[in-house]
Amino acid sequence: MVRVLGRWLLGLFLILAGTAHLTVARDTFGAQVPDWLPFEDAVVLVSGVVEIALGLAVLALAQHRVLVGWIVAAFFVAVFPGNINQLVTGTDAFGLDSTSSRVIRLFFQPLLIAWALWSTGAWATWRSRRRRL
Repeated sequence: MVRVLGRWLLGLFLILAGTAHLTVARDTFGAQVPDWLPFEDAVVLVSGVVEIALGLAVLALAQHRVLVGWIVAAFFVAVFPGNINQLVTGTDAFGLDSTSSRVIRLFFQPLLIAWALWSTGAWATWRSRRRRL
């Protein structure tokens, strides 16, 4: 039951974050896009659409939740360079206006990855399959 609640909260979190990419926090998310990526606004828009799609998949594709969990975890890994970029460039965004607050934020990305793997059962399934080998 707790894992199901965690999965639903993850799905809603992704949908909310994706919607923010497309609306109220578009500029803020743009501040995290590394300079080496072209088309900053397109990156923000595409990542927002991807987040919404992933959130809907987490909520609607329960029969494929393990695969969706791995995909969501991979997405969180893929966007991590934006967090590093924000630290390295000293960009203020999301209320992170100091080096220490930006460093602390880096530690939240592994928690998001763990949340995706735990709440979808992806990690438990992987461990179970490993034990059978």
